[in-house]
Amino acid sequence: MGVPWVFCIAHHMTFVPYKSIFTMPANILTTDDLREFKLELLQEIKKLISSSNLSPNPEAKRFLKSSEVQELLNLSPTSLQNLRNARELPFSKVNGTFFYDWNDIIELIAQNKKETKPKRKSN
Repeated sequence: MGVPWVFCIAHHMTFVPYKSIFTMPANILTTDDLREFKLELLQEIKKLISSSNLSPNPEAKRFLKSSEVQELLNLSPTSLQNLRNARELPFSKVNGTFFYDWNDIIELIAQNKKETKPKRKSN
């Protein structure tokens, strides 16, 4: 007995062998394939992070907008405004947009650095 034939629209409305519709080639993934995929994925993520606007490289972007500073320092708009009002963070305003120098942000962080106390030995 031969292979049954089926009318198939996907094959331009012709009759095709029943078996050819329901069989697909199998691709077997090995642990080496997964390891290689993981390394490629990590490289892509690192590339995206290094090319982002929030890169800690001052040459990449010297002046940051308010939204970028807020994201970088995890500040609310009001907290950033308070830093401006208190003259703790210098800024420039161009056409209603606030800009902050990368070096001033680094200096602000350094000024607010808290020294740690050495651990006491417990007896």
